[in-house]
Amino acid sequence: MVRVSAFACVVVPYFVAAAVERVEPDLRERPLAVVTGAPPATRVLEANATARALGVRPSMTESEACTRCPDLTSRALADDVQATACCALLDAVLAVSPRVEDAGAGRVHVDATGLERLVGDATAVGRRLLREARAVGFMATVGLAESRAAAWVAARLGPALTVVPRGREREALAGAPLALLAPDAATARMLGRWGVRTLGELASLPREGLSVRLGATGLRLHDLACGLDREPFRAYTPPAFYQEAQGLDWEIGTLDALAAVLTPVLDRLTTRLVVGHLAADVLDVDLRLGSGEHHQRRVALAHPLDDARAMLTLVRLDLEAHPPTSAVTGISVTAHPVRTIAGQGGLWQPTMPAIRELATVLTRLAALVGPASVGAPHVADSHRPDAVTLQRFEPSVITRRAMADSEGPGGFRKPPPPGVGSPGLRKPPGPSESTIAQRGVLALRKLRPPRPIDVERDGETPTTIRWNDRTYRVMQSAGPWRVSGEWWDVAGWACDEWDVALDDGTLCRISRDLVSGAWTLDAVYD
Repeated sequence: MVRVSAFACVVVPYFVAAAVERVEPDLRERPLAVVTGAPPATRVLEANATARALGVRPSMTESEACTRCPDLTSRALADDVQATACCALLDAVLAVSPRVEDAGAGRVHVDATGLERLVGDATAVGRRLLREARAVGFMATVGLAESRAAAWVAARLGPALTVVPRGREREALAGAPLALLAPDAATARMLGRWGVRTLGELASLPREGLSVRLGATGLRLHDLACGLDREPFRAYTPPAFYQEAQGLDWEIGTLDALAAVLTPVLDRLTTRLVVGHLAADVLDVDLRLGSGEHHQRRVALAHPLDDARAMLTLVRLDLEAHPPTSAVTGISVTAHPVRTIAGQGGLWQPTMPAIRELATVLTRLAALVGPASVGAPHVADSHRPDAVTLQRFEPSVITRRAMADSEGPGGFRKPPPPGVGSPGLRKPPGPSESTIAQRGVLALRKLRPPRPIDVERDGETPTTIRWNDRTYRVMQSAGPWRVSGEWWDVAGWACDEWDVALDDGTLCRISRDLVSGAWTLDAVYD
């Protein structure tokens, strides 16, 4: 096995044009030019390989480019498209190595030390980098060498993958043309007069003489020709969110047309999440409107997702409930990533529904009753009766709690209680159970929510109850039992509870809120 070189460099040729091709894949096989400036003084900023083969070059006017290539497709420079493309390339490379360096548009340095134990030899690492870059929409070239400078030059030599053996960087790069380093015009003319045409010839020149004649520019070119790194490695820190944007040349006024444009945006976004082994739990949708305003919506997903179609359904449901006020001219979607941990449910637990269907159902419920009314019940830390709140619905957390409740110490499943189990092993009722059955047991059936009632009293004792347009006379009563709590807070509460027997034979529990004075029917004895 060939030991993996210290550094790799991933280069995307003609990156600005490649960023546009990533958004519009149909342009890959067509001549494309990215232009900047205001008509009619627009100039070519970058051109893809097909357009360059037909004579289109950067800094050329758009009119001249169209004359050389009548089938040329032009796209205006979009900063948001280029920025998201840079982040997508860095995300792809981070899936291979945790230490990467952003070296500029379309160029990423990778610390490949120790990757042979995880990925394989140098060739395997290079192929993995190419595959990850291709997954996010880039056709890249990769070079591996002892230094970042040598790896960058190797990546630009031509083949998709170039591996420079350790200790042979200068020899391997000696035949590369000087134009590969892209020197400025004055430096190129000076080196041309000296007869320097290759990197090997530049590396053989005395460093002191280059410093005197060419200054810092000559020293930088000499370092690159020798494959030397003078700058420290600046590790890239990924942002706390993933973003994809799409500009439009026309206005969108219908939800169906907007969904058609959102589909590729979410596809690119989920591809980056999958490459990083992540999922999104919140989506921020920013629609740029023709009026100059922005329509911003936050879509909280019921469960972390990496499925573009499921996300599209949820975003569409939210936009149906909250449509923009005017036509849309630009789209930006931001995902807040979370790491998903694979796990296995218990053998005795019910099968969980598919995440996509579950998220869709919860979003539809939130659209009907409001997001604050959808969630999982959670017992509050309070002595207030029925103190239950709603928290974010997370099926994995609920499943773990259910499994923990059904398991004993050491992870063993708790045995079933007496009398519960298979019919053949059920324990016959003992004498105590027969005695209880003969004596009878009252069950208290709570009413949720409690029913409001009107109560007449004799002093503090209730005498009549009016409920559902009917009046009941209290035959017997017991109470009151006063309960209170949180007196130190503005949410303090207190109530008196009574058990009363009505004239129709009903035995029930009523309570009076001492703060508001309201009476409620809380429970009925069965």
